[in-house]
This record gives sequence, structure tokens and C-alpha cells, in this order.
Amino acid sequence: MIDTTFNVYSDTPSGKDPDSYSPTLRKYHQNLWSKTLQNGSIFSLDDKTRMVLHHKSELGEFFLSSDSIGHTYKYTKSMSHIIKNISHEDINAFYKKCSTIGAYIIFPSKKIDNKMTINGARGIHVKIKDRFDLTLECIRRHYINEHSPLEETLKRYSSFFDLFDNFQGYVNFFLLNDLVVENYSLIKYFIPFENFEKDPLPVDVTEYKLYKKNVIDFILARNQRILNDYNNMEL
Repeated sequence: MIDTTFNVYSDTPSGKDPDSYSPTLRKYHQNLWSKTLQNGSIFSLDDKTRMVLHHKSELGEFFLSSDSIGHTYKYTKSMSHIIKNISHEDINAFYKKCSTIGAYIIFPSKKIDNKMTINGARGIHVKIKDRFDLTLECIRRHYINEHSPLEETLKRYSSFFDLFDNFQGYVNFFLLNDLVVENYSLIKYFIPFENFEKDPLPVDVTEYKLYKKNVIDFILARNQRILNDYNNMEL
């Protein structure tokens, strides 16, 4: 069973990261993403490797780890002047939504040439700062060979993205449809997007509230897709 209300911090040891230490989150990822690819091949994941999921077949070998795609930025120092103007109740409710399976995805976890993984690169890049909508824009551009802030990192993991054939296949596989327009040509950004020219973090309370609403709406919609997709797999 997949419980889309389950808080992944609830079975994570205090002070640890659910991406590595929540057994339920790991099991959910294994169950959800072990399925048929667009080309008909089966992408099965095993949990025999510590803290990560693993796949090995004629498709290749992949080590994959969880990554959070919902962020409140409540601990981000540069956002403190904004966060202090949002009620604790609102922040906590936001954080709770960001602690459900709909706010998590998997990326390749093994470093290539000792360079940064996707998880690490998108977290520290000044033009991304862990925004998943901007990460998805970079992935969209990767599939059509356009430049992006994560271009070199994504190219290192081309074999992973090749599994899904194209951007539509990637979006459909990971149930990200509510973050793209109907023909997959554009991202539905959490806040207005200016081609990576502005700071990715909200600039004021009004923009933060817009960001918060859109992230929550996406997580709720994705959680519903997760339930529907998993129930269909179970039939």
C-alpha cells in the first residue's frame, strides 16, 4: 500500500535525512518506479544496496537515491526576512505536505568522474537552488539539446535519461504531468520564470505565498496520480 499522507520524517531517525534513512520512503520509491518503460522494457529496482536503489539489466546498471522536490526554505538564511512574516501554522502545513511521497523523486546517485550528482548540483547551483520546476526545465532542455544551468551534469547521466526516450516519457514515468502544459513544451513554474536571469528564490512575501500555493497544489496533484498509478499497477 502507498499512503500519500505518510510523513517520511516519522520513521527517520532524529537528525537524519529521510532520503537516506526512511525505510518507508525507500520502499515507496521501489514500488512506484519498478514498472514498464515507454519502450516496453521493465525497469525493476532492488533494495540490496545500502541506502540506495539498484537496477541492473540489458538496459544498464543504475544506482538511484531519493531527492526531495518540495522545499519550504524555512531554514534558508537569505529567506529569513520573508519566512518570519509567514505564520508558523502555514509553514508547518507546507512542510508537512513536502514530507509526503508526492514531494520526492529518484535520481542517479553514483558520481561520474568524481563530479557532482544531479541531486548535489541542483542544490547548490545559484540559478536553481533546489527548485524542482527549474530542475525540470533543465531536464526538458536536455532532451532537446538546449543549454541550461545543469547542462553538463545532466549530460553525464544521459544513460539514465535515455531510459525514458524523451521528455514526455520522463514526465509520464515519474508522474510529473501537473508541472507541464498539455503538450509537454513548457513547465508550469512555481513563480514567474525569466530564463534563469533572476534569483530563483521568492523575492518577497507575496511571491513566497504564490510559490507555496503552487508547490502544495503540485504535490497534492502528484500524490493523487501516484495513488491512481499504483492502484492500476496492482490490478
